[in-house]
Amino acid sequence: MTGRVVLVTGGGTGIGAAVAAQLAGAGDRVVICGRREAPLRAVAEKTGAHVVVADVSEAEGVGRVVDETMASFERLDGLVLNHGIIHVGRVDEVTPEQWEETIRVNLTSPFLLVRAALPHLLAARGSVVAVSSVAALRAADGMAPYSASKAGLLLLTQSLAVDHGRDGLRANAVCPGWTATEMGDMEMTELGTERGISTEDAYRLATAVVPQRRPAQPEEVAATIAWLLSDAASYVNGVVLPVDGGSCVVDPGTLALDPRVSIDIS
Repeated sequence: MTGRVVLVTGGGTGIGAAVAAQLAGAGDRVVICGRREAPLRAVAEKTGAHVVVADVSEAEGVGRVVDETMASFERLDGLVLNHGIIHVGRVDEVTPEQWEETIRVNLTSPFLLVRAALPHLLAARGSVVAVSSVAALRAADGMAPYSASKAGLLLLTQSLAVDHGRDGLRANAVCPGWTATEMGDMEMTELGTERGISTEDAYRLATAVVPQRRPAQPEEVAATIAWLLSDAASYVNGVVLPVDGGSCVVDPGTLALDPRVSIDIS
């Protein structure tokens, strides 16, 4: 055992589950939380993680997660902010209720978690990793609330690094691109239905101009998060790290020159 205790939100599926498996495999004691008990228990069965069923978009749930972590382990060395929701729509299509829910879950909730966990993280000279998105770095059609909330999460993370770097805390963020998770599968299934193609072909379509020509696996994003939490990244602070196969470096102005790309200019 390394002796570290790491809290992972949204730990029942996708990237959160992969982070729990990676950290537990390295000897860390992992606490996973989320709203759905069944997937959390399934991850705990494989990893030995400690489960807290709670809705961290509410103050009561935040308090329960942090209090139970401290009651069980008496310390907190790492916090992975992995939970989130998405409402698709343009600015004129998204309702105020959808906007407010997205901001509450994706931005206010991480703020409340960090605020509640901060005394314990400072005592351990610990680390925070926020899971944002490439949508926080590049605008896309119909993604206004999600992009705005995830962009806010980046600046919250960097503010944490500036405010408390002198106290020994590190705070960094990762920005995954398309990742083969449950949420990604749902979106690709919708795309596939619209285009009359399979989910696998939808992934190929969505990543056709990504330099690596494929989506990430959750374990690849988890490995980056585990590194940022580790002593190997001891002088890495306030970083925004895309884990996107190079999609953010593609120049959209050159896509018309790519023979694989068909563009409608009507």
